Amino acid sequence: MQIQWYPGHMTRARRMMAENLKLIDVIVELADARAPRATRNPDFDDLFEGKARALILNKCDLANPAVTAEWIQWYREHGINALTVTATESGGKKKAIALLESAAKPTVEKYRQKGINKTVRVMVTGIPNVGKSTLINKLAGTATAQTGDKPGVTRGKQWVKINSYLELMDTPGMLWPKFDDNATALHLAYIGSIKDEIIDREKLAVNLIEELRRICPAELSARYKKLDIEAEGEALLLGICKSRGFILQGGKYDTERGANAVLDDFRSGKIAKVTLERPNRETTDD
Repeated sequence: MQIQWYPGHMTRARRMMAENLKLIDVIVELADARAPRATRNPDFDDLFEGKARALILNKCDLANPAVTAEWIQWYREHGINALTVTATESGGKKKAIALLESAAKPTVEKYRQKGINKTVRVMVTGIPNVGKSTLINKLAGTATAQTGDKPGVTRGKQWVKINSYLELMDTPGMLWPKFDDNATALHLAYIGSIKDEIIDREKLAVNLIEELRRICPAELSARYKKLDIEAEGEALLLGICKSRGFILQGGKYDTERGANAVLDDFRSGKIAKVTLERPNRETTDD
């Protein structure tokens, strides 16, 4: 299943980010803990070169905690300042602000030596649907940034004041023009960072079931008790329909409804806490 998507508003998003970099002290990138590799835009390295940066793995409540710990260790070994949060939970607020302050410290100290109390401006970046606006609202303590459970909600920059010395810029989610491999595209589609409207959801669901069968077969079988875990291709989706009783008039299985169910179950963490990628590996294998 081949997926490519780069709508025009992402070109405008990149231009907007580049134009505003002169105002920015720190770049904070959000990635999804379920797909830490796929959800990092490779274009950001060139775009933000020379800026202080930090990384937040969001939605860690939906990911495998042991694999998330592997990623944090890998980031540390590679000199990347990273932490994990769940933007919808209050516990991550202090950790996130501490990360921002740590990344901004050299800039603050430089201005302090000149007798200037510097307001730190942070650009919050990431691909669509990784939770940027949700995190900003949590830090601000109010719903100041637009949020949604699908890509494309934030279409322009939004400044949000966190406290007397910290301001955040929320930016639109930005993918890159061409995916290097189909696994990356599939992982982005599974978690909802690519609009469902342009994807064959039934084919996507079959791919997801096959991947979950490799990663968490016991949990998959427990969720869908009538699923034949050894089946192949569309037969796997038919097994989901059989398990859930998704049958149309005339006895035909409702594969559209089955596809929607398995994608929704995965995205909400109802199948298992799943991480699709490991450091230096394409997918998890346990």
